[in-house]
Amino acid sequence: MSEADDDGRPEAPAVAQLRATAEARAITAKLTPAQRKLLDTSARIFDEPATKQDAAYLPRELIQVTLPHKNPGDIPVWRRTNGNLTLGIQPGANLTTGQSYGYPYGTIPRLLLFWVTTEAIRTKNRRLELGHSLRSFMAALGLNSSNGSSGAKRSDARRLRDQMQRLFRARLSFQGTHERPGELEETRLDMLVAEKSQYWWSHKQPEQGALWGSWIELGEKFFAAITAYPVPADIRALKALKQSPLALDLYAWLTYEAFRAHKSGKPRFENWTQLHSHFGAEYARPSDFRRKAKSSIRKINTVYPSLKLGDRQGGIQILPESWPAIQPRSTIPTGLFRTL
Repeated sequence: MSEADDDGRPEAPAVAQLRATAEARAITAKLTPAQRKLLDTSARIFDEPATKQDAAYLPRELIQVTLPHKNPGDIPVWRRTNGNLTLGIQPGANLTTGQSYGYPYGTIPRLLLFWVTTEAIRTKNRRLELGHSLRSFMAALGLNSSNGSSGAKRSDARRLRDQMQRLFRARLSFQGTHERPGELEETRLDMLVAEKSQYWWSHKQPEQGALWGSWIELGEKFFAAITAYPVPADIRALKALKQSPLALDLYAWLTYEAFRAHKSGKPRFENWTQLHSHFGAEYARPSDFRRKAKSSIRKINTVYPSLKLGDRQGGIQILPESWPAIQPRSTIPTGLFRTL
């Protein structure tokens, strides 16, 4: 039914449509660029089923225990524990200056890990080609290189180069504990992320091509771990959520838990205390973490239409009606340390 004009007469359909369009534009105009991009991505995901090119893969162990959200600072070892699994990170050092590269943290190392895992699965090779220009590599990660050409301190190009050094030079350690009657079993795996690397790029001129291509060669144990049981995700959603490390972590965890819930036919649940330990150690107050997590989940829901959450109070419940963001290429085991 058409809306009425001020004098009571019904509007023509074309006029009503123009009014609705104008109202929608007015609402859209109030959105931030990030909110507008999230809605645009949501529309594409709803309208266009994921293709092979949209598939990204996430390392399962780094979903169960995640990287730092903030810079841990100058400490010898950084740790995060989830249940019986602990991740430890030791930073690499510049052998010329003797200075530590520091710890990988924030969104960029997560985007790098998604890219590294996906490329390792695609190529089945430890050596990964990064390309002849920094701009093309940044585009693959969903980063903007245009603000890096001026050499600004906070440019994506500088941040990317810094976080690449932090991540690719780091040593990761996984430690698992399993209680048995009368004894405690401990399992450990130490590994370098990348054993070799060569970069020919300029962060001051990211668009400039290099004669030789840049590359990294993953550590043998790291390569085996990330390609054994990867978790599939939609790269479009990852790029839309890239402003928040917590949103990226929760998205990865939710698509993994959606697979487990769907396969078992039973809902999955984690309470806020468990979630705070799992994802939010940087938040001093659990209430702050809970507020941030709920905000992130609202964003995730817009780009993950097959995720179905329950109404159980006190945490996050994933219903068995959920589907993974992208169908897995093979069965993902639910136990820990299957790759050791």
